[in-house]
Amino acid sequence: MRRRGERRVMSEINVTPLVDVMLVLLIIFMVTAPLLKQGLDVELPKAKGKELPAEERITVTVKKDGAIFLNNRKVTTEEMRRKLKAVSKRNPDVYLKADRRVPYGKVARVMAEIKDVGIEKVGLITEPKARLR
Repeated sequence: MRRRGERRVMSEINVTPLVDVMLVLLIIFMVTAPLLKQGLDVELPKAKGKELPAEERITVTVKKDGAIFLNNRKVTTEEMRRKLKAVSKRNPDVYLKADRRVPYGKVARVMAEIKDVGIEKVGLITEPKARLR
């Protein structure tokens, strides 16, 4: 028998506040996720080939003004050499992306710098050609 004024411990968990918080977090992440995607505006040449997997990779980008970017971060040629030399011991694949309006000589110099630090595999990134049917 319960005495007057005595309370029992409630053993049920109220999940309504938890669901409310989770829905708010879901909405916040859905709104902010597209804003986090960043990239460089580079007009790539078109070529045949299949699309690369979206795995983590080292990308060197040369913009039309000649600026060099290493994974979306602007670097000088010396900074690029130093950072690539540090990772060359693992001998990773490096992908080179250059605007189609960049002179061929500039692209060749950047590729030579990449090869000079000991990275043997350099891939060129292009846009797939549009197929007309």
